[in-house]
Amino acid sequence: MICSCLVLASGLAGAQGPAELTAVEVRARAENLEGIATAASEGVVSSQRLAALPILRPGEALEMVPGLIVTQHAGDGKANQYFLRGFNLDHGTDFATSVGGVPVNMPTHAHGQGYTDLNFLIPELIEQVRFRKGPYYADEGDFSSAGAAHIDYFRRLNGPLAQLTAGQGGHRRGLLAGSPALGDGRLLYGVELFHNDGPWDVPENYRKLNGVLRYSQGTRLDGFSITGMAYQGRWTSTDQIPQRAIDSGTVGRFGSLDPTTGGRSLRHSLAAEWAGRGDASQTRATTWWLRSSLDLWSNFQYCLGDYAASGSCATGDQFRQSERRHAGGFDVSHTLYGRWAGIELENTIGLQGRVDRIGPIGLYASRARDTYANVREDAVTQRSLALWAHNETRWTSWLRSIQGLRADAFDFRVDASTAANAGTASGQLVTPKLALILGPWRGTELYLNYGHGFHSNDARGTTIRVDPANPGASAARVDPLVRTRGRELGLRGAPLPGWQSTLTLWQLEAASELLFVGDAGTTEPSRPSRRHGLEWTNLYTPTDWLAVDADLSGSHARFTDRAPEGRHIPGAVSTTANLGLTVAHLGPWFGAARLRYVGPRPLTEDGSMRSRASALANLRVGHRFDPRTQLTLDIYNLFDRRANDIEYGYASQLPGETAPVFDRHLHPTEPRSLRLTLSHRF
Repeated sequence: MICSCLVLASGLAGAQGPAELTAVEVRARAENLEGIATAASEGVVSSQRLAALPILRPGEALEMVPGLIVTQHAGDGKANQYFLRGFNLDHGTDFATSVGGVPVNMPTHAHGQGYTDLNFLIPELIEQVRFRKGPYYADEGDFSSAGAAHIDYFRRLNGPLAQLTAGQGGHRRGLLAGSPALGDGRLLYGVELFHNDGPWDVPENYRKLNGVLRYSQGTRLDGFSITGMAYQGRWTSTDQIPQRAIDSGTVGRFGSLDPTTGGRSLRHSLAAEWAGRGDASQTRATTWWLRSSLDLWSNFQYCLGDYAASGSCATGDQFRQSERRHAGGFDVSHTLYGRWAGIELENTIGLQGRVDRIGPIGLYASRARDTYANVREDAVTQRSLALWAHNETRWTSWLRSIQGLRADAFDFRVDASTAANAGTASGQLVTPKLALILGPWRGTELYLNYGHGFHSNDARGTTIRVDPANPGASAARVDPLVRTRGRELGLRGAPLPGWQSTLTLWQLEAASELLFVGDAGTTEPSRPSRRHGLEWTNLYTPTDWLAVDADLSGSHARFTDRAPEGRHIPGAVSTTANLGLTVAHLGPWFGAARLRYVGPRPLTEDGSMRSRASALANLRVGHRFDPRTQLTLDIYNLFDRRANDIEYGYASQLPGETAPVFDRHLHPTEPRSLRLTLSHRF
């Protein structure tokens, strides 16, 4: 994606101007990736474009990655659900995310492999989101087969900023941010206080305290920064409910079958980043430390397990997933620029490492958040080391190639409460990458990409021997690393003045979609799969007061082997669209409208049950009182559509039912709601 971004009243973009909100403006940004990008699906989202978005949840900042859908199936304090390129990414598997140099995906997580909780994100502080798709980058490793997004905060703001937001459902938010000079650098700070009940019959009572502190000198290419972040949140969750419970009047669409589900989460991180430039070289180094914890109470089957075990629903099926984690890592690279026989060369070598110490990490049976049984409890140490290199050669003015190679090694140690499931395991993988780029010709480039990638499996699944819930039953081990393979053909260009467009045809294969099921404490091996699709991304700025953007995607996902249950991949979205309209220069007024469409998807492997499509519109209208003060009204679900954020097909059993029932389970989209934000820059 060419980095052509909408510049709207972010109030944060100008680093050199006076302490005032940035004037509302619609234009194409000069920065683009022509002659730089590895693939057509690569791009950058600027702070100005993000500032145009009416964002319901922090994680929705990633919806500016073309084709990526962000939703929620439980309480807002929990990590979002993500969809991209025919993947139901669950809470982050196969899409790598980092913020301020710190990885967000959690391997061997209590709730799900690759768990990506972005509730600590402060959208107003985001300077840019650099995104990639596909396994074509030597410096991208675990969880990046479908794509990756690297989010970075500003180093300097355009004066101190204060914001107050109030909305329906008990929504209250306060933000204070600034970046005063300190010595030869700048000290960025941001503090956020948040509360929300939402539309739920059982108030969510989501309370969040969030902070960022960053000291920096120089630039990202020649300078350093030290960034600390701290977040904690508590909430009550309305989990997905079966359609039959709504139809019978047992609960309403916004009701709960277990009012005690919810969670609490904590995240502290510290990162140091350094970059140095030589006459013909560039060196980068990052080191980071992370401390996190999660306690999550869920109930997705209500009484099914209790009936099977005792013949009654005395305790129910609520369970608690819990973990305590310390992690640390580093990422260093060195690039040399030169010429050989008149040909421009760029050679880069890098080294990455990570250690996670997790424990206790457990699954427990609970009732009303009181734990009464231990299903499994472990302590895990997971280590990984990667060496990578790539070469970029500019053969002619219209042809360049990028060759890359990556070698990863993983090591797992599991100390399990069930002795038979303890042990060690390891895995190694070498993944090649290749890209050919032709052009530019009149601003148009053609990209051909091929590469291998991977994702790791939960360490507990690599050493398991018996079912922790039934030690008399054996359980199958899984491979530590699962290989993926991707191909892509892309075109980017400017068909008309003011119109920038990207078209991408892609395919991705996975050797096996193996997944540790944290809800059950076991590993379920899935089947090999293949996905292919088409993406079309557009930005059109016909005037200086109007901009239109449109991201359209379609995909086809199937298991490649044949089985009686069918070849459909449950949760694989086939069609998405994200359309936007932005206006400015209307006196003191500005605004934006967005429409997001998510097509139907299979909920079962035979395709007999499918989700319903959804189309949601959001609206932003703003008024500037003076250069420093503005008022913004955001309206979510503008047409009050009766849609669902998520749907699943599985068996559950309600109190009074004599047998399990296979049913559609859903979490509804929030109804139309309004939020009013007052922003002032001092």
